[in-house]
Order: sequence, then structure tokens, then C-alpha cells
Amino acid sequence: MPAPIATAPTVPHVSMLGLGVYRPRRVVPNSEIVDKIDSTDEWIQTRSGIVSRRWADDDETIVSMATAAARDAIEAAGLSPEDIDAVVLATSSQMVLGPSAAAIVATELGLYDAAAYDVAAGCSGFCYALGTASSIVRAGQAKNALVIGVEKLTDLVDEHDRTTAFIFADGAGAAVVGPSETEGLGPMTWGSDGEQTRAIKQDKDFQQYFEEVRQAAGTGEAPERPYVRMDGRAVFRWALTFLEKACRDTLDKAGLEAKDLDAFVPHQANNRIIDALVGALGLPEDIAVARDIIESGNTSAASVPMAMEQVLRTGGAKPGDTAMILGFGAGLAYAGQIVTLPPIKN
Repeated sequence: MPAPIATAPTVPHVSMLGLGVYRPRRVVPNSEIVDKIDSTDEWIQTRSGIVSRRWADDDETIVSMATAAARDAIEAAGLSPEDIDAVVLATSSQMVLGPSAAAIVATELGLYDAAAYDVAAGCSGFCYALGTASSIVRAGQAKNALVIGVEKLTDLVDEHDRTTAFIFADGAGAAVVGPSETEGLGPMTWGSDGEQTRAIKQDKDFQQYFEEVRQAAGTGEAPERPYVRMDGRAVFRWALTFLEKACRDTLDKAGLEAKDLDAFVPHQANNRIIDALVGALGLPEDIAVARDIIESGNTSAASVPMAMEQVLRTGGAKPGDTAMILGFGAGLAYAGQIVTLPPIKN
């Protein structure tokens, strides 16, 4: 008879213990963009709600922004880097396949024996990473896990593309997940619709691009590099079709109703999508709704943690409040969860 295999001690309840963000130094108002995309400030605000966004400089990298956000999250949690034994990082703009950005960030934090890996789930990335990290902690495979969403989307955006240049931006958000006395992370509602992959995608893979470079060698011509392209109308239609049900399922799984929420923190894709969801769900007027897109743009995997920080920093909600978070986008994929809002760095 084989020897019995020991089971790791499980954790009954987990929460986000601390939250941190990094916003790039450079603030880019609509006035800096409109000429290149033949647009106006009024058009951009009407279509998206965006007034300005943050674009990273050369020294503000995926790793440096993620590390800065992580340090603030760890400090807000009242912990030290040595208390972290897993790092799960979500991004779609790391320009190399390996090593993982998570492993490099772990080393930057002084962690030399922590589990570390990246998640690629587009704008749902942070929510997917949060779900998997919380499962790791619940299963006893890590005591405290660091969850990071970070993007440098300006590396992937065509500055002359009218559909993307005004929307996408850069930044990072991080949260520490660990054991708690009461439940702070409800059951996830998540899924995807692979038939909608064309709605948001890179327009060519790098293998195709390198072949174009090879064929153009010696001609004096340079092929256009890969960029992210988006069909905004398709995304909007999909969001209205899928996301109301996802939100209602998220509430049902947590045993709550909309009136029990203190805050709603959706992915900051578009103010019109946020407004449509608020109306469809019948959210009470006193619920704080994240509007970080106005000053930060769409930061994809960094969007949800940055929006949580915005709601907390501005006093719309406070640590300990109950919020629904919702990520959605490229894939097309979505993930929703009821959470207890964590503290932020003072």
C-alpha cells in the first residue's frame, strides 16, 4: 500500500490586505493627441469620458512600475517583502516571452525563492490573477500572494490610430492577498467568448512581422510593426450583452444584492459602458462608481486595481467596504467578484 501523501493545511478565508498603484509621471491631455488622429477633445470625451491619460517614459518599464506598485501594496498591508511567497503578474504588454515579469519583480523585491508567473488575460488580467492567487492561498500553497496588473500599452499602440491612440495608457496596480478572519474575496464569475477575438487583437504576430522584415531587406522599406487594433462598436455590443448577466451572477454567488454594495469598480474601458452597466443593474445612487478612466485612460490589466485606489483615495469608498469588481476585454474575456476593499498606503 503506498504511503499517504500529506495535504497542505487550507485557509478558510482570504482578503486583499493592501493595495498599491503606480501612475506614470507624464500626464497627456487630449490636446496632445487630437491632431494625430484627426479628432477633437469634445469627441474623445463624448466617446470615452477621457480627459487625460498617463504615458510612461523610457525609464518607467513593466518591471519598475510593477515593483513600485507592489512595494506600496506590501506597505499598506503592514507586511514586508519577506512575507510574500508567490507573485502573480497580469500583463499583455511585456515585450519578451521570458523570463516572466513576475520573476523579475520578485527579485527586485528581494524575493529569491518565491513562486512567480505571468497571466495574459487582457483587460481581465488582474481579476484572473486575483482569482488564481486567492486559490493558492486558500489551498495552503502560499501564505501571502502578491497580485499585480501592469501595462505599458504605449509600446503597442499606433499613435495615428483613431480607435486606440486616445484610449490606451500605462500604469500598475498591486494587491497583497492573505488569510483573514472573515471572507474578503467572494466566488468568481468568469468566462470568455473566443468568437469575438477580432474585436481587440494584435494585428499581426511577430513571426509574420519578422518575415516581412526579411522580405523587405535591401529595399529601403520598413514594414509596419505589430499594433493593437480594436473594433470599439463590437466591444460595446458584447459588453452590453454579457456583462449585466456576469454582474448579476457575481452578486448571486456571493449571496448579495446590488443594495448591499458600497462601490462598483468595473474595468475602465469606456464611461458609456460603465453608465450602461450602472443603469442595467439599477445600482443605487449612493454607490461609489470608479471613474478612473477620466484621468488615467484604459490601462487594461492595471485598470481595476488603479480604479480601486482612485475610489479609496478620493473618499468615494473606504477600506472594509463591499465592492464588486469587474474586468472585461481582449479575449473576449470577463471576470467579476465581490470583494472587501483593502487599505491603501497613507
